Amino acid sequence: MKKRDTLAAGVMALAALLGGSCTQQTPRSAEPHRIEIGSRAELHDWFRYSPRRPVVISGHRGGMTAGYPENCIESFEKTLEMMPSFFEIDPRLTRDSVIVLMHDATIDRTTNGTGRVSDYTWAELQQFHLKDRDGNLTPYRIPTLEECIRWSQGKTILNLDIKDVPLEFMSDFINRLAPANVMYTVHDAEQARYLLDRDPDAMFSAWCKNLDEFAAYREAGIPWSQMQAYVGPMLYGDQQPLYDSLHRHGVMCMISVAPTHDRRVSEQQRIRGYELELASGCDVIETDYPYLFEGLDTNRH
Repeated sequence: MKKRDTLAAGVMALAALLGGSCTQQTPRSAEPHRIEIGSRAELHDWFRYSPRRPVVISGHRGGMTAGYPENCIESFEKTLEMMPSFFEIDPRLTRDSVIVLMHDATIDRTTNGTGRVSDYTWAELQQFHLKDRDGNLTPYRIPTLEECIRWSQGKTILNLDIKDVPLEFMSDFINRLAPANVMYTVHDAEQARYLLDRDPDAMFSAWCKNLDEFAAYREAGIPWSQMQAYVGPMLYGDQQPLYDSLHRHGVMCMISVAPTHDRRVSEQQRIRGYELELASGCDVIETDYPYLFEGLDTNRH
């Protein structure tokens, strides 16, 4: 056996062992859960607010569990075995202008390599393996955005939290592939307007944390039917007029528990925090650990 094959076999064995040590085992469903989107109109409709709709769960950085890294197709698949979810992912550019998934500017934290993503070609990055959240090496490698988009068709929705990819480059890339199930994270109305001018049917996950930002999207002419609103890590009482305004326009309010409850030490502590947010009136919860929501009551009361 060649040295490289021996290494790969060892990594696979290690990953199998790690997968077996997951603190919460969930039986594999007969069929993975799916969010099937066939057109941009269906994507827009999927995100329309309804007070009767259960709270939607989104996988931050694609979600993660023991043995499965962030920003990795295999991790998306693992989550969909347990529950329906859409995924926030992080596109970056390699030295040869291939768009890959990587949250950090460097590969140090999430792989067995070091250095900046932008210093490597796509082919050079393939020598490295991804690590899971606990730093354990897995058999999985850094995927390209194109691979993820092609995999995701008929399965889920991808929310692109663009890192260092120029908006024009990203827009040209998405317009070439023309996927129905891909949306953009935007941090202000100016970004949304730029992308909308290049793609009139674009869907947005838009940062909108106060009424001034709400007014900016309105003045920029961003269609309410083409956005969900990221309103912060939780719903705040003094921002209720914002949430009411968004709901009146059919816009769902998303919070992210990645900087709050996801950082609690134990799974039980995280779950108790999630239950508080499920009861708060939010419409979408973004989390590092979507699998922990399996079995929680996401229905409105």
